[in-house]
Amino acid sequence: METKIYFDNAATTPVRKEVYEEILPYFMQYYGNASSVYTIARESKKALEKAREQVAKVLNAEPSEIYFTAGGSESDNMALKGVAEALEKKGKHIITTKIEHHAILHTCEYLEERGFEVTYLPVDEYGKISLEELKKAIRNDTILISVMFANNEIGTIQPIAEIGAIARERGIYFHTDAVQAVGHVKIDVQKMNIDLLSLSGHKLCGPKGIGAIYIRKGVNIKPLIHGGAQEKRRRAGTENIAGIVGLGKAIELAEKEMEENTKKLIYLRDKLIQGILEKIPYSKLNGHPTDRLPGNCNVSFEFIEGESMLLLLDSKGIAASSGSACTSGSLDPSHVLLAIGLPHEKAHGSLRLTLEYYNTEEEVDKVLKELPDIVSRLREMSPLYEAFLKEQK
Repeated sequence: METKIYFDNAATTPVRKEVYEEILPYFMQYYGNASSVYTIARESKKALEKAREQVAKVLNAEPSEIYFTAGGSESDNMALKGVAEALEKKGKHIITTKIEHHAILHTCEYLEERGFEVTYLPVDEYGKISLEELKKAIRNDTILISVMFANNEIGTIQPIAEIGAIARERGIYFHTDAVQAVGHVKIDVQKMNIDLLSLSGHKLCGPKGIGAIYIRKGVNIKPLIHGGAQEKRRRAGTENIAGIVGLGKAIELAEKEMEENTKKLIYLRDKLIQGILEKIPYSKLNGHPTDRLPGNCNVSFEFIEGESMLLLLDSKGIAASSGSACTSGSLDPSHVLLAIGLPHEKAHGSLRLTLEYYNTEEEVDKVLKELPDIVSRLREMSPLYEAFLKEQK
């Protein structure tokens, strides 16, 4: 069945029409290499720098502090590996959390294999870290703190400004993976004391394969990719001008419409959450009830398995997720849900519904109509649910 309702915007988003139209000329009309000096190349260079200004404005950064990459995962790798390599003589200790995206966790594992030590902070039942535990984890050889702005699965927003203040006071670099947050919540790298920040185009209705990293002026970091002198020698490779133009336009539109979209998404999100919890017994909201992304709803259901739920939703034309798209091929339960204290069986029965500006109340109503029947149908086939009902009697 053709997908009619798309509620998996945390995995990726459709490119906005305005973004698509902005990109098109840079495939066939303005195709010049921005590193060249002739007229057609200067058009590409102009577009490159305009997009750099668009991204910088949204973050309250300087354009010279924005570097374009191939996406959020590259930006995360660049931040962690780049700082680790630059500062390894000063120290080899990094602090992060147990609920980071795998682009951070797997990079930390890579660094651990090369002699670095990593402290993985736990989170509470809502997915938030403790600032006191962060302070206790800091050592004399700590060189970097990396805490995601908002979680990609449960939507919880961390106390970023407070973390940044702690890091700044101790003279430690602070990186945040803001891939899910940029374009959806206000970010000010100055007020929040952020030294490095990762973002990605396809999470805010821009194209895939393009991202950026903010690096505060003066931060000591080594390049991840070597080659030419592009991006002030910090990221080699001919620039993806079409993608960069698309990212610039997408982030500009997201910032311009953020206030209006946030109100709409919070209304739809809360209606969705409330409807699910009221209509479906033995269901639980995952993540913080209020300090969460405007469009994120993550709920777990007892006695059922998430993959079956997704297939039945898909048969109704509804696209959703049971967790991070990057781990959807794994049989293991979400590391995020386990970190907030869910047992394996409940973590396996999770559902993530994530909304964007184009989603409607009618779509929410449709999900609230179909989902209770789907959960009920799956529970009827569940021996665990049958045993539970017998115990209740």
